[in-house]
Amino acid sequence: MITIAIIDDEETARKMAGLILSKAGYTVETFAAGAPFLQRMEQDPFDIVFLDLQLPDMGGLEILDHIKAIHQETETVIVTGYGSIENAVEATKRGAFHYLTKPCRSHDLCLMAERAAEKIKLHQENTRLKSQVGNGTLLPGFIGNSKAMQPIFELIGKVAQVNCNVLLEAETGTGKQLTARAIHELGPRKNAPFVYFNCGGFSEDLICNELFGHEKDAFTGASACKIGLLESAAGGTVFLDEIGEMPLSMQVKLLHVLQERQVLRVGGIKPIDLNIRIIAATNKDFKQLIQKGTFREDLYYRLNVVTIRLPRLCERREDIPLLIYHFIAKSNKAFSKDIQGISSRALDLLMHYNFPGNVRELENIIQHAAALTEGKKLIPEDFPTHLRKLHLQDNYEEDLLPLDNMEKRYISKVLQKTGNNIKAAGKILKMSRTTLWRRIKKYGLSEPTDRNGS
Repeated sequence: MITIAIIDDEETARKMAGLILSKAGYTVETFAAGAPFLQRMEQDPFDIVFLDLQLPDMGGLEILDHIKAIHQETETVIVTGYGSIENAVEATKRGAFHYLTKPCRSHDLCLMAERAAEKIKLHQENTRLKSQVGNGTLLPGFIGNSKAMQPIFELIGKVAQVNCNVLLEAETGTGKQLTARAIHELGPRKNAPFVYFNCGGFSEDLICNELFGHEKDAFTGASACKIGLLESAAGGTVFLDEIGEMPLSMQVKLLHVLQERQVLRVGGIKPIDLNIRIIAATNKDFKQLIQKGTFREDLYYRLNVVTIRLPRLCERREDIPLLIYHFIAKSNKAFSKDIQGISSRALDLLMHYNFPGNVRELENIIQHAAALTEGKKLIPEDFPTHLRKLHLQDNYEEDLLPLDNMEKRYISKVLQKTGNNIKAAGKILKMSRTTLWRRIKKYGLSEPTDRNGS
């Protein structure tokens, strides 16, 4: 529950504001002077303070400084007469949330309280997310604890303790290498090497040379013996990424290695015993590859002792805020910045985006925004072009309202711009005073004080 303090020496204004905000659902306390308020504030800080600058015992700016010293997160709204607007503006420069001029309308009081409460809740959410990013309750390297990831975490924990081959099926950018490393680090091989190799885009000879190594003079240019990656991972784990791209002839050789648990260097005659665990990954459908004849079925079953299918980012949206704050922290360190969080508009945009590039794309988006932003919070305007266009398109679609809604919105805007002067508003809208009054009542707008049009 948001708590509000109202400090005003005018009893009628103080009581009226308290009644309005209480009816709006806030817990409200009122004070006629600064000293008793500060005593109460030190005991249990308020979330929002409506502060009159003209008080009998203390200056409003002095009280504002005390509020910030006691509780930095408290939002202060300055309430002042037209003659003291300059002081109110000065107060906002010194940390006040905003200011209102007397007499305060009920709509303005509630709107200001709502906006201040939204800022407080966003700050609290930022703090919560930062603390979750920093805790050590998740698996090594993982950020997020959504329902979609719970069975994945459980399966990783189980398979890590068993010395068997594992197959990861997942789209690009979902965390295949992170998963493989977690299996390695949680298991009995954690103190031995973890070796990564991407099988995509290489010929059989290159893959064979990298994985198996070669003897001296095995081919032209082989001036020295080279230990292959499989041999170098002795006692540890080898992660073969994009194994669906491996040439068929190389698949035969890998199958032999897995069956015999031995490797023969290129040009060698003496097999070398292997004590390694194989984790393989692909972003393709193995059943389709086998049907097309581009992947050996016997190798598939040799690798597929346990299969882990990683969800796409759009299937674990609850983790997006945590991932955002994790990437903000990384970007702050990389770019020497001090970004504190993300605006509610920007967060909402990312929460509804499909992320075809998954977690890797999210990291790229946050890095882009962090590199370009000039503020303390990321906003939609900081995002890459395709996301900015989405944001503008969404806003455009939201503006496609029924005619009555558009008319209500425009009349309200004109009244606000004219200071609720019914005569001036009527001239702009080209409406008679009687017609304008009918529209105001029809749409439930706040009634102007100049009923005679003066």
